[in-house]
Amino acid sequence: MGFKSDIEIAQEATPLHIRDIAAKVGLGEDDIEYYGKYKAKVDTNLLNTPRADGKKAKLILCTAINPTPAGEGKTTTTVGVGDALSRLGKKTIIALREPSLGPVFGVKGGAAGGGYAQVIPMEDINLHFTGDFHAIGAANNLLAAMVDNHIYQGNALDIDPRRVVWRRCVDMNDRQLRNIVDGMGGKANGYTREDGFDITVASEVMAAFCLASDIEDLKARFARTVVAYTRSGEPVTAGQINAQGAMAALLKDAIKPNLVQTLEGTPAFIHGGPFANIAHGCNSVSATKMAMHFADYVVTEAGFGADLGAEKFLDIKCRYAGLKPDAVIIVATIKALKYNGGVPKAELGTENLEALEKGLPNLLKHVENITQVYGLPAVVALNRFVADTDAEIELVTRKCAELGVNVKLSEVWAKGGEGGIELAEEVIKLCDQENDFRFAYETDLPIRDKINAIATKIYGADGVDYLAKAEKEIDELEKLGFGNLPVCMAKTQYSLSDDPTKLGRPEGFRILIRQAQVSASAGFIVCLTGDILKMPGLPKVPAAEKIDVDASGKITGLF
Repeated sequence: MGFKSDIEIAQEATPLHIRDIAAKVGLGEDDIEYYGKYKAKVDTNLLNTPRADGKKAKLILCTAINPTPAGEGKTTTTVGVGDALSRLGKKTIIALREPSLGPVFGVKGGAAGGGYAQVIPMEDINLHFTGDFHAIGAANNLLAAMVDNHIYQGNALDIDPRRVVWRRCVDMNDRQLRNIVDGMGGKANGYTREDGFDITVASEVMAAFCLASDIEDLKARFARTVVAYTRSGEPVTAGQINAQGAMAALLKDAIKPNLVQTLEGTPAFIHGGPFANIAHGCNSVSATKMAMHFADYVVTEAGFGADLGAEKFLDIKCRYAGLKPDAVIIVATIKALKYNGGVPKAELGTENLEALEKGLPNLLKHVENITQVYGLPAVVALNRFVADTDAEIELVTRKCAELGVNVKLSEVWAKGGEGGIELAEEVIKLCDQENDFRFAYETDLPIRDKINAIATKIYGADGVDYLAKAEKEIDELEKLGFGNLPVCMAKTQYSLSDDPTKLGRPEGFRILIRQAQVSASAGFIVCLTGDILKMPGLPKVPAAEKIDVDASGKITGLF
């Protein structure tokens, strides 16, 4: 049998009608809104009714080591473990983020799992899906238009045009739009000023959308969004522009979680998608809570490595949503660990115990963070490749055992749920343990102390330095009353440090904060480190060049 691509595997599947997937978790036809045969939105009002059986679902977080070109397989593992739990007779729902069009057409390709551990219909999920991201972009850009219109129509709020902080967004990697000048062409076309675009998944609307509990909460969050500052330095909010109602109206359907299925028919909610290297990197609170309302086991993921996605899932999402995880899966591959140990990508298929031992500290640091900083039980899921040797697997297993954590081999890419049974059994065992979940910091600390806690505890930095601009911004944020918010660090995903070239477990480094700004609607302070950008660019050869569609509507080249 020849090699099959992810999209070929997905297109060969025979999915169940979405009404049958809904029925698996007790949802009737009146509870869902059809988007064709294989997608549906679920009424969020169902969360207002008590769970019928009175049970409390187990919440499992899937995270990973820092990503490398060798790949880790976090989403694939999340899907595979969900299928394995279903095979073991557990009522399971998976909760994932929606892919962004930018990475789909850029470097990553599809983001719906891989091999025989995928969510479907993968083409729809990776492209427009149910239109949520378009609605989020429209709400973001409506607010931008209303801010500039307010200035044009007399500027009753005395907004300083040089201090408009609300940027427009588009769900595409487009470096040309990072920094622009708009309002050109004379007085009738607005006030000429410097401006720019962020990618939609980095927008504050996306972050607020994913943390909101319902439409009323979303409107309240939008109302407190800081969009500009007056000439006297006071913040101006979307509520003062009277934009919150119209913004929420654009999102009245988008806010409902999307129900789909895996290749094996396990129900999955896919909803929201903030970037983890810029925002908090988790699917929506409403989707997670909806999954926990109807399932006994919920497997969810957080973006990139545990230093980014898991930290924000635990310190931001769990804090705001009142969630307490029961177990954590940390995904790694021997190839990725050898890459962290300095082996070039082309040579990763050769046994190299020396390089593996050199790269292993990256995994061990993530394990320490989950078990020692957050007090959660964990298992390492080692995605197995044909070239992995017994000696390499034994080394990883032994090193993790020294930290009290088991390693379980995962073969879900090739075998689907069957290849994740051993991992799922370990997860069930961990979920039955008591845990001492705690946050990495308390929010009543000064902003700099919270930043320092993340940098030293989670990244392993010696400390934190600040550009003068960032120092001033932090002082101003505390003066304006935002000092009690959690911190959302915008940092490279490729390293525990803010330097993407420092692989493994770097030591003797400091984190540099170059900018601090409030995302008041999301409820956190964003601190930009290193050279992190809120608008990615396309690579030299974008994935888009290989994507096509034929006369029958069949898509090819999508991973």
